[in-house]
Amino acid sequence: MNADKLSKLQSQARIGGKGTPRRKMKRTTKSTYVEDKKLTPVLKKLNVSPVSNIEEVNMFREDGKIIHFKAPHVQSSVDANTFVISGKAQEKEMAELIPNILAQMGPDSMASLKKLAEAYQQAQGTAGAEGEEDIPDLVGDFDENADAEVEAVAETEEAAPAAEAAAPKEE
Repeated sequence: MNADKLSKLQSQARIGGKGTPRRKMKRTTKSTYVEDKKLTPVLKKLNVSPVSNIEEVNMFREDGKIIHFKAPHVQSSVDANTFVISGKAQEKEMAELIPNILAQMGPDSMASLKKLAEAYQQAQGTAGAEGEEDIPDLVGDFDENADAEVEAVAETEEAAPAAEAAAPKEE
């Protein structure tokens, strides 16, 4: 093709404006998972009912990690002894959630907590040993120096009223 012909074709083409056809937006729909489609009828058979006012759910694993649900949707069936928890789950370490989950921990999780505390103490011990090397040893008797400073302060305080008496008063 010739460059002149190409430039003429480009100038004739309109993008947007009055009289041009509209483009249709391609809409993407979130497809429901196949598991959800199979799970819904089973939950209806179990006659689950929603449980409200639950802010978070924590599930403790044997390896010491915690599956954490923030603002989950919880359903339960007392007859079937079944709980259904749905929502966005995050796998977190126990150290991340420790202040908030102490009341939720059972005897199994306490062993994990002890291991975490021991690891923390060992880490602090090695850091403390490294830090002690940087501090120089103390030399001299500081009690004698402190006593001398106290006596010097007492002498200056006794000398201050005498100096005030000797100074002429201005009125």
